[in-house]
Amino acid sequence: MFTPNDPDIIHNLFLNDEALRIRQDTHDRFSVPRIDFAAWALSCLQWRGDERVLDVGCGPGRWHSTLLHQYPSIDYYGLDLHSNMLVNHPAQPLLTIGDAHDLPFSDHMFDVVMANHMLFHVQDIDTTIDEFRRVLKPEGVLMTTTNSAHNLPELQVLMRRAITLLAPPGTPHVQPPQPASTRFTLESGTQQLSRHFFAVVRHDLPSLFVFPSADPIVDYLDSARSVNESQLPPGVYWKDVLMIVREQADRLLEHFGELVINKLNGVLIATDKGDFIRQYLEYQSHSEK
Repeated sequence: MFTPNDPDIIHNLFLNDEALRIRQDTHDRFSVPRIDFAAWALSCLQWRGDERVLDVGCGPGRWHSTLLHQYPSIDYYGLDLHSNMLVNHPAQPLLTIGDAHDLPFSDHMFDVVMANHMLFHVQDIDTTIDEFRRVLKPEGVLMTTTNSAHNLPELQVLMRRAITLLAPPGTPHVQPPQPASTRFTLESGTQQLSRHFFAVVRHDLPSLFVFPSADPIVDYLDSARSVNESQLPPGVYWKDVLMIVREQADRLLEHFGELVINKLNGVLIATDKGDFIRQYLEYQSHSEK
């Protein structure tokens, strides 16, 4: 049975930062409108500019660069489970190799914990959120980005058609490979976080992929090969799936001139006393006196 947080699958996905670079480059080049997602997500928080921040699953440092560009006085710490992902991170002295289930930091140490597009990879989401809450200050804020359950529907259709054509006769319940993010989406993540924090707010960023050729579509799918390939029915091979997807994309491109795919990503902000809920709690406290 496929489990998107299988340690072997995750290990293969993060052998280095190449797959992540391909995915980020695809979003940067082919998204419409062109919005810096990291900058947009950070703007959803109310920053002072001097916070101590823990970036869990920091990878090669995309969020570090954007955050420090906007707020140079931030006290930044980065943590990642995979040492290979940290090789190109610009903040080497401030990085730690560690597990999100057991953070090597003191209680109430951070103003902000960032967990961007990573919670769906951990073995136990609730345990990890508990750890985030432990290291946050009482008025601290958890910021986590993820995808909607309804992200990239047209791409899912292309994959389903390819697998249906390739599956041996009688194969039951042909489904496209499910992305790892199905374990923690904008929809389910709101509910999961609300079990741990007093208040959760969701910010959505709908946009489009507009592809002028099939190459970036195939490259994008192949960058998550370890996740996608592990879900194929017996007798169906990944290289054949990509070939059929390319053929379908080429026909659509010939007809329409471009291939448009809907995206829906966003940010979830959770807190007990800080950020967006602070003013409400202050008003409530005054009204009770």
